[in-house]
Amino acid sequence: MSKVISHSLFTDFDINLFKAGKHFRLYEKLGAHLIELNGVQGVYFAVWAPTAHSVSVVGDFNFWTQGEHELYVRWDSSGIWEGFIPNVQKGTNYKYKILSNNQGLVTEKADPFAFYCEKPPQTASVVWDLEHDWKDSDWMKTRKEHNDLDKPYSVYEVHLGSWKRAEGNQFLSYLDLAEDLVSYVKEMGFTHVEFMPVMEYPYDPSWGYQLVGYFAPTSRFGDPQGFMTLVDKLHQAGIGVILDWVPSHFPDDAHGLGYFDGSHLYEHPDRRKGYHPDWKSLVFNYGRNEVRSFLISNALFWLHHYHVDGLRVDAVASMLYLDYSRNDGEWEPNIFGGRENLDTISFLKEFNEVVYANYEGVQTIAEESTSFPMVSRPTSVGGLGFGMKWMMGWMHDTLKYFQRATVYRKYHQNDLTFSMTYTFTENFMLPLSHDEVVYGKKSIADRMPGDEWQRFANLRLLYGYMFTHPGTNLLFMGGEFGQIKEWNFQESLDWHLLQYPVHGGAQQYVKDLNNLYKSEPALYQKQFSPEGFEWINYSDNLNAVISYIRKGNDTKDDLIVICNFTQMVRKNYRIGVPRKGKLKEIFNSDSIKYQGSNVENINDVKIESSPYDGRDYSVEIVIPPLSVTVYKYL
Repeated sequence: MSKVISHSLFTDFDINLFKAGKHFRLYEKLGAHLIELNGVQGVYFAVWAPTAHSVSVVGDFNFWTQGEHELYVRWDSSGIWEGFIPNVQKGTNYKYKILSNNQGLVTEKADPFAFYCEKPPQTASVVWDLEHDWKDSDWMKTRKEHNDLDKPYSVYEVHLGSWKRAEGNQFLSYLDLAEDLVSYVKEMGFTHVEFMPVMEYPYDPSWGYQLVGYFAPTSRFGDPQGFMTLVDKLHQAGIGVILDWVPSHFPDDAHGLGYFDGSHLYEHPDRRKGYHPDWKSLVFNYGRNEVRSFLISNALFWLHHYHVDGLRVDAVASMLYLDYSRNDGEWEPNIFGGRENLDTISFLKEFNEVVYANYEGVQTIAEESTSFPMVSRPTSVGGLGFGMKWMMGWMHDTLKYFQRATVYRKYHQNDLTFSMTYTFTENFMLPLSHDEVVYGKKSIADRMPGDEWQRFANLRLLYGYMFTHPGTNLLFMGGEFGQIKEWNFQESLDWHLLQYPVHGGAQQYVKDLNNLYKSEPALYQKQFSPEGFEWINYSDNLNAVISYIRKGNDTKDDLIVICNFTQMVRKNYRIGVPRKGKLKEIFNSDSIKYQGSNVENINDVKIESSPYDGRDYSVEIVIPPLSVTVYKYL
């Protein structure tokens, strides 16, 4: 076979951008690319390995022999090795064998820019292309209308390996999911799906959060075109796609990014900044220009080649703080004596600026659990530039409240109402995610107190309160039908539970709740603005009842929401309202179709000129037990 032919896809401008940390399409240059050179088909390989003495491509085509196909190092001190190998074909397995200048160390690495990887536990990269006949042009032309911050965001969080499985506990493929999952999400009325990491990862129990193949969808479920088909089908069904993205850390597996060329290439060389004690993993060097180019290129890759509509950035808090999960003496303050990681802050700002500058109608979402300011505010005013931030405080306080027996809730109403003191400081997404149904925390349904009827009434109340609270929403798979067992990544959700009325009722309830959210502008048009919310009464601790108004752009769309957090029916309950007229009950979590007790206000409610709750008008209504009821002016 012919040896390596000197060839490059890089221009001098590419190299200058790369060195400056401003090359955001590196995947077009680095990696393995099927090309034709002088009439011969083959593959152009390029890899960044500045500490290498030599780099060989080893693979199926040369019986994994080191030195048989050595790449050429560029003359410009970029540290890039490259070359064209004739007759290598799509589907070829390969790695880079790197002899380091650092004490002669030898590493054998998967390609950081590979588009496809062998199915774990095998670890080679696979030569592949990104061809796909996309059929989602209608979605792509109009996705800004679906993804803007004043549009509904009801997100269904999915772990692809355990949503549903085939006979013999086998994975469904991307193509299977393109049929089953797409039809289910559409039927349930969710506006978006969020996939836990799909990028290639070696260790199943990491759930995908320990990545090695940043540019490759995991081969567990099929090839890249299979995943493209899944995204394509979701878009054709009018459903947006958000991917979990993990720029916070990576594993030290021998074939991964760690100690790539015998040096600390991708990870920070100072272990106080380059090692994560919680996850026993390595942390990127955010101050190194080439690493910034790698990460931002990766973000843009998924937005471009896979038509993704948003990136949810994992573990942002761990990136922002130098002392995160570290004891005294295990971290070093920044140049100003603070605990903030200034390189990370700079990186995140640039990441968001580049994403929003290049792709209209997408969103970035931060999983950030601290009070770090202005996470979802524009960089132009000093923010980090994310579109949204997970509201971890709301999640923690609300679940703590709901786990209490109803008799004690009147003493803890502040756990519910406290969120409204800060809810408009960020663009918050309210999450009930996978992290809340593992490690002995129990499933959401199993946390609810009382007998079976009360538990499911509480579950409906929780979801109703969540969907009518300002902000967007995320619900982990299984929560929509009241999964009882904790989530187990090794098996399917318990779909058989739907044969029981309480579970079927819960599923129907979430479907109707999604439809309510999408059909009522007051629930989304001003979901991040204080103009979109007004308390009626948050201080009725004795009855454990709260009431509030959600507002849209037009007052005719205003909704009145009443939540009763005990199992007592409240008859002749009076609340103040903003103006006269009539109210109609448009949504009731206690409906018989959800297996509720069916306490309702059947007739329209006439508003009286009787002052109450500091207002000139009021109504007297019946409030069902453990319920959310929603009213609208006629």
